[in-house]
Amino acid sequence: MSDAPRQQDTSSAKTIDAKLLELLVCPMTKTRLVYDAQAQELISRAAGLAFPIRNGVPLMIEDAARRLTDDDIKRL
Repeated sequence: MSDAPRQQDTSSAKTIDAKLLELLVCPMTKTRLVYDAQAQELISRAAGLAFPIRNGVPLMIEDAARRLTDDDIKRL
């Protein structure tokens, strides 16, 4: 057994599996989501919401989402 601290693998937290992205839809509108890797969010253009991804897990509830700003929408 090693006394060295274990490094946590955070690489999986920075991407989302393509198959998972194909399966997930907006819980409000049932429309497709867009992955924003930089912000670590799944974007629903139809609902105007951004769902956060925490530790590689998308939080697909409206209370966890943030409203998209006009700047966010222009950037998409």
